This record gives sequence, C-alpha cells and structure tokens, in this order.
Amino acid sequence: MIELVPAKGAALAQILDATYDIWNEGLSRQAYARYDRAQLKTAWGIRNLTRLALVDGPAVLASAKLYAFSAVLDRRLVRVLGIGAVFTQPAHRGCGRARDLVERIVDRASRDGVDVALLFSEIGAEYYSRLGFEAVPTSDLVLRVKESERHGAPATLVRSGEPRDFPDIVSMGRVRSDKYRFHLDRDLELVQYAIAKKRLLAGLGPAGARELWCFIAEEGASAVAYVLVSVGRGAREAACTPEAERTRGADWRIEECGDRDPSGARAGAILQGLIAREPAERRPAICGWLPSGFLPPQVTIVERRASRDVMMIRRLSPAARAAPPLGEDDVLYWRGDVF
Repeated sequence: MIELVPAKGAALAQILDATYDIWNEGLSRQAYARYDRAQLKTAWGIRNLTRLALVDGPAVLASAKLYAFSAVLDRRLVRVLGIGAVFTQPAHRGCGRARDLVERIVDRASRDGVDVALLFSEIGAEYYSRLGFEAVPTSDLVLRVKESERHGAPATLVRSGEPRDFPDIVSMGRVRSDKYRFHLDRDLELVQYAIAKKRLLAGLGPAGARELWCFIAEEGASAVAYVLVSVGRGAREAACTPEAERTRGADWRIEECGDRDPSGARAGAILQGLIAREPAERRPAICGWLPSGFLPPQVTIVERRASRDVMMIRRLSPAARAAPPLGEDDVLYWRGDVF
C-alpha cells in the first residue's frame, strides 16, 4: 500500500544517496548527511522541519522536506507550509509520484488549517502551476557597492555579530516588513536557524570554499544595522553571473540585511567597510535579493533578472484565496530563507 510516512533510517539513507548528486553543495556524502541532521537539531528545526517519504512497503517512491512557518498576509497572521527538496527516486520516475506526493502533503495541510503552501521551483513555473501553484515574481540582483572617494572604510563602528544581537535583528526585521503584504514572521528561533544553516554549510564544506560573514553596526550597546553575507571561492552555487563563474576570487551573496535607518545607509556602510579591508583584491561580484524600496545609497543594481528559484504559492484557506495576487513589490523574502 502506498502511504506517506516520516523519512527515517533506511528510507532516509535511500533519499540522501539519491539526492546527493544534485543537492550536495560541494559537501562530501558524509558531510551532506551531517548537514541534514544538524538542521533538525536546531531549536527551530526540532519543531518546524520534517522530511516525508511516499513509500510502497520498503520502497521509497518520492520524498520532500516540510517547513512550518508563521507568516503575515495582508496584515493577517497565517500558517505557511514550505515544501522543499521534492524528489522522485530514479527507479520510480514517469509514474506521477511527485504529483501524488505533493497533493497528499497539500491535502493534509489544508485539513490541518494551513493557509498557504509555499515552494521554490528550480525547474520553472510550469510543472507546479499544473498543481495549483501560482508564481510570485522575484528578482535575482547583481549589485555593486560604491567605494568611498576617500579610498578607505567609512567611519562606522562595525564588529562581528554575536548571539546577543539576534533580538535586535528580529526587531529590525519586523519594523522593515510591516509595509509588505506578505512576509515570514521571523522570530528569534527562525533567525537563529537561518544563520546556523549557513554556518553549517560553510563549516562542513571543503576548507576555504565558503565563509559566512555576519557584521553589525552598533550605537551604544545595540545593533542598529547588520549584513549576512555568504562568501564563495569557486563554489558553483555562490557565483552571481556566468562571468563570475569564470573568474578567480571571492563572490558574495547577501543572505539578508537590516537597518533601523529606513534608507539602509548603515547597512551600505558595512558593505563599504568589508570591501575596503582588502583594497588590492578583485572587487567581488555581489548578488542577492533586496525587497522593493530597500536599496542602501551606497549600492547600485548592475543587473536584474527573474529569479532562478521561482517562488510559488498555493492558497489553501478561504481567506488566502480571497487575497489579491502578489506582485514583487508586495513581498519581503530574504535569499537566506529560501529552502
């Protein structure tokens, strides 16, 4: 009998063996499994992250990771089910197993009172559109930081981020997100999870391939701006452009940032300071997502293109179905929260 069950033990091993070649992100097979386990042991992951398998007896047919989020849609708190890592085992492709898996997951979520199902498609919008999902426009940006005419770092007090800064990061995010129709409710545990996930990826990978930078601008004893940047050196997924993939040196991806100043000037000053640290190095290619209306004055957009990972939602509750379609200007979603 075909049924939906938690992916554990031998079933999980089958899934990780099959998905490793496409989602390993430069990790060894052993590190790939450790990365998966470690996410489940975070405070947020224990309560909100699971993996399910569609099985027929001992055979795994398809699988997916599920993320339970709280979010805001049109100023109403909603429950969101994130669906990631949808995968059909090679021996069972061409039989509609992924469709069956997604429909079972969505049907169960709807019965449990979830308002919205959310996923990010690496294969374009067409397949999931046939399953009732609608695309929400987002843009991949290539950015350039304007360097100071004084050829040095701006006079902004910058230091490495620490756990004591997390409440300030949460506060900055909630103030920033208030004007957007749709955004995650990024509480303390979710912010900690997002940062821990990137640190795990850097720490478990080959030496020197990745770094995660978290820098804070502070006034008094409080963080007033921050940036979270993934730095890749030769990592394929970190490259911002085809040109960046062919050059040597570091490429930066802005995972998230925040600033109590509505202009974002202090976040921009942090980026200027990071670039000024190594004046002789090649200027990095910088990419990321920035919400509409947030562009630090020190940053310019070099290129804007439709996102490679297509944000897609399926409205499950009557209230969610009644909401107007979401445009790019309606959504605040950081690249570091993509799953």
